[in-house]
Amino acid sequence: MPRTLALKHPLDDNGLGGFPHPKTPAEPTAPVSAVPVADMSRYHHPHFQRAEPGQFEGWTTYWFAPFTGREPKPEAPSAVYDDKTTTYEQRKQLSYQYQAARTVWSQARMRLLAGPLLREAAPVWEEWQAALTELRRVFKGFWETEDGRWRMQLLRLTDAEQVAKKAAVAWDQVAEKLAKLADEQIHIAGERDELRLTTVAEELGLDASAWSIDLVWEYETSYGHSTPLVEALTREINEQRERLREVAQLAGDVDLAHHSPA
Repeated sequence: MPRTLALKHPLDDNGLGGFPHPKTPAEPTAPVSAVPVADMSRYHHPHFQRAEPGQFEGWTTYWFAPFTGREPKPEAPSAVYDDKTTTYEQRKQLSYQYQAARTVWSQARMRLLAGPLLREAAPVWEEWQAALTELRRVFKGFWETEDGRWRMQLLRLTDAEQVAKKAAVAWDQVAEKLAKLADEQIHIAGERDELRLTTVAEELGLDASAWSIDLVWEYETSYGHSTPLVEALTREINEQRERLREVAQLAGDVDLAHHSPA
């Protein structure tokens, strides 16, 4: 099925999308015999099928054969800019065509590369959710733990913390890969023609609406920062530990306050 892209149209459920396509002032029409028209078909992208006026004045809809995402990134042939038989307007229209082709290609590439990663991510997210639930369950258990058994509960808590940290690290690793793909697709197509990871996941039968995937630069750790989910988990653990210290101090258990998780 051909893919279409209408300049100036946002993406809709049918895969139509768009960019700004500025109008240019009309120029005087010269006699046909005096203005030879260059054959631009040799410069068209191999997937290009046709271009038609869009729904609104000054807009154009481009039709392409399906992209797999394995093709090279669509770029207008450099030879067209050295071709003296082509006009500025023709080169501009060709540029729009390739801009549209890059958008459709970027979406196909996103589906191609993100699909396996999304399937890989699903069980990793479930493991993280299970680990976080267990951590919170163990911490809540202090409300029902006898004073003489708090140290045993502390051991359970530190075990749960380690499992949660491992799960958070594993998630951030796969989330970073997905964030990079999303960033690359937006960089090529622009925010208006973004293909969201949640959309690709839904096409695969996955619900990624609650997944924690930050912007790609949030995963940069060169300045000593933790990755996003690890950082959020660390904050929660520190809050739990501070609460335990406060309770131990109020209870006058200096030894427990000193040795509670830190």
